[in-house]
Amino acid sequence: MSEPILQIKHLSKSFGTHQVLTDIDFNVCPGDVTTIIGASGSGKSTLLRCINLLEEPTSGEILYNGNDITAKSVNPASYRSKVGMVFQSFNLFNNMSVLKNCMIGQTKVLKRSKEEAEANAMKFLKHVGMDPYINAKPAQLSGGMKQRVAIARALAMDPEILLFDEPTSALDPQMVGEVLAVMRDLAKSGMTMLIVTHEMAFARDVSSRVVFMKDGVICEDGAPEQLFGNPQQEATREFLSRFMNN
Repeated sequence: MSEPILQIKHLSKSFGTHQVLTDIDFNVCPGDVTTIIGASGSGKSTLLRCINLLEEPTSGEILYNGNDITAKSVNPASYRSKVGMVFQSFNLFNNMSVLKNCMIGQTKVLKRSKEEAEANAMKFLKHVGMDPYINAKPAQLSGGMKQRVAIARALAMDPEILLFDEPTSALDPQMVGEVLAVMRDLAKSGMTMLIVTHEMAFARDVSSRVVFMKDGVICEDGAPEQLFGNPQQEATREFLSRFMNN
């Protein structure tokens, strides 16, 4: 068994008196595709935001390659270059071209030369089928195209893990497929991914592990065939019945 890249230990998060996450524990190993499912408001996105240091956990530890990244000495930008994140709202820079969007993190954070950053950006834009649009601004692109650029931008940082926060939820149904196809290819290539999604068929078919959350706690987790085929908890069965019988 390989050592986990990411270890979440007893993680809790409150906003004031509102407890959003309670005692979350799980590991992510190299090559894992872990999907987190659950109803809206179950704490899935907050968990991802804590892992990416966009929210500060109230208690618990997040270990990346054995080091606690909640420590004051950690540089968030440097850490985020290794644990990349793809957001549901794309978060592209609207005043920059597609190519510049995929270069800026490389030159600013990784201190790569413009030439190296451009070559790397082109490689990943080609990978997601967006190389014909390098001079376009985000406003000229469809939602599916923006999300593919966002994925290329994250990949250009050479991350060890990619976090996806409901990457298809802001898309029209016909654009969902093109983004999921890119994510399927990444999974096949061995990319380590942690994905919050409402796409149950994708979670069932692509994941190595599925985590079901309810009310800020992990209710059940396991291999997709076990969790989808023979869920142990009543809450899991109830949640899945709403999706799988459609």
